[in-house]
Formats: sequence, C-alpha cells, structure tokens
Amino acid sequence: MTVQELPGAGASHRVTPPPAWRPRMEAAPLLPDPEPYRVLGTPAAEELDPALMRRYYAELVRGRRYNAQATALTKQGRLAVYPSTVGQEAAEIAAALVLEEQDWLFPSYRDTLAAVARGLDPVQALTLLRGDWHTGYDPREHRIAPLCTPLATQLPHAVGLAHAARLRGDEVVALAMVGDGGTSEGDFHEALNFAAVWQAPVVFLVQNNGFAISVPLAKQTAAPTLAHKAVGYGMPGRLVDGNDVAAMHEVLTEAVKRARTGGGPTLIEAVTYRMEAHTNADDATRYRTDAEVEAWKAHDPVQLLERELTARGILDEEGIREARDAAEAMAADLRERMNADPVTDPMDLFAHVYAEQTGRLREQAAMLRAELEAEGE
Repeated sequence: MTVQELPGAGASHRVTPPPAWRPRMEAAPLLPDPEPYRVLGTPAAEELDPALMRRYYAELVRGRRYNAQATALTKQGRLAVYPSTVGQEAAEIAAALVLEEQDWLFPSYRDTLAAVARGLDPVQALTLLRGDWHTGYDPREHRIAPLCTPLATQLPHAVGLAHAARLRGDEVVALAMVGDGGTSEGDFHEALNFAAVWQAPVVFLVQNNGFAISVPLAKQTAAPTLAHKAVGYGMPGRLVDGNDVAAMHEVLTEAVKRARTGGGPTLIEAVTYRMEAHTNADDATRYRTDAEVEAWKAHDPVQLLERELTARGILDEEGIREARDAAEAMAADLRERMNADPVTDPMDLFAHVYAEQTGRLREQAAMLRAELEAEGE
C-alpha cells in the first residue's frame, strides 16, 4: 500500500488500496437487460423447435390440470395445504426440462409442479403437503432435494452439492428455485456469495410472482430488479418473462450450459404472477384487486404458447385435444390414489432423520413405542 503525505497535513494518508480490493470482473457484462427477455410474439419465435414446443405445450396443460386437481384435494380434506402455481407453470416446467439426468433440482415448497415435470410421481410430490412424511420420495433416486418449506434454506445446500460435485469432477449442475420473498432471507445472500467465490455450477431461479404472501415486492427491496442483485456477488443476472416458456427454456438452457462448462453461477429472475392465493388458507382479496388478477390473465402462459403455436401451424385442434386428454387422465389417477386413506406408522417419525440414530432419538422412539403398546393393550 502506498502512503502519501498530504500537503500541510503533517500526517500520512493512505490513498492507494492494495490490489485485492479490485473487482474480479467488470460490472457491465453482468447486468440484466432493462426489460424481461421474451421470445413468444417476437421475431425470435420464428426459430422455435416445433417438437420441443409441442412437448412444452403438453406439459403446460398437464401442469395447469395438476394445479386444479391439487387445489380441489385441499377442499376435499385430502391435502392439508397446497401452494398453487397457476400462472407460473412456464417457469416451473422449464426448470425441470432443461436439466440432465445427473443434475439436481432444489425446489421450494411451491415447486411441486417442477418436481412432477422432472418425473416425480404426483402423489409422492404431494405427500409432504398431506402430512404423511417429511419427504414422500427418495431425493437421491430422483435427483430432487426435499421440498423446502423454510424460505431459501435449500440454496446453500444446492451450492454445497454443486461445489462438491465439481471437486469430484462430476458434470453436475444444481438448479435452485426460490420465490421473491426468499431473496430477503440471509440464506439467499450467503448462497450467492459462496457460489460466486467458488464458481460453483449452480443456477438460481427466482420466480418473482409479485407477492411474498401479502407483501408486494416494492416493500421488500429497492433494487431495480431482483436480477440486479447478481452483480453484487459477481455473477450474471438475467431478467426474463416467466410466462414465456420459450424464453424460459432458452435462458435456463444457456445458464445450465454455462455452469456445466465451468462458467460459474447465474441468477435468473422470472417475472410472473401468482394467479391464485398464497395457499388455500390465504385470502388474497385483502391485498390485491380482482382487476390486477384479470390483467395478468391476458398473459397466461398456457394461452401465450397455444396462440403462438396455432398461429404458426405447429399445433392443431387434435394436438390440443390430446394434451387435454392426457392431463385429464393424470388428474383422474391422482384423484383416485389421493382419495385412498394412507397407511401410516407413528414410528416412521424416527426414520430417515439421521443416518445413525442419536441416543436421544432412540429414547424418544422407545417412549413412543411403549405408549403405543399400552394403548393396544
């Protein structure tokens, strides 16, 4: 560090900091676009892959029907709670479809649809929300971390897994999903900082659906966008129309490829809207107007893609009917299996908590076993 005497000051003044203060990269390339990136309804849509878009359309239709059926199950008492993703299906499904088999998905509690789109049995995806198990599936088998109810705690886990995979030389990418409310949690900032410093192969997908329960985004942050937060950690920020499934696919595919090839993490903000209440226990009319919801219905992700594909001759009435029939079949199967009473064992409370049970856990299990035996007698 250079020390310079100021004229007439009679004391030293440090004017040249050490080189370590300098940023690792220029900020400009990391900044997101001023407006959300779009494909549908733009000239870029001319390059759409017909087969891929038909697949996305079928998944969107199935996702919408899945949301409707899960919501109905809460009204029938078969689910304790359900956080709907109606209006967010494009971001949910694209997050699943861009991953390869060896990659990991780290969902939040609202992202059961992403898990289903990745191949998880819909009944297993909903088991947590029914209250049967902490996690209704084997995370290692499906490469899907447990659905995370605490906000943003899955993000550091995603970074740790991705960093470990890179140290082993495995070509694994972790895609971590979080809502706009989760960006106000400390775990969000810690995860981004570690990921950028380690250049971990992680993609952070923020679904900005407008509200953290009843709190609008403007009351959470003064940042220009959530994507701008990436710059402070030294990673690219991307702002994308979260209801445009073609744009979501393109941006996520690019970020996953960048992570896999050693380019480090990316923060993506998908601008979308939560069309339904936070959960079935929430009264959304207390903090937003019907007119606001109606305005967003004109930007519905299913209709956006359907209009584009039919206008371009990629999708016809038969294709639409096939997608709806497949979605109805899925819903009927889900309804039938969820209406069967689950067989539960209270001792399962102690399973899968630790690889080896602690002494205290064994004591608690023995106490419960004794109580159950006494009740049986």
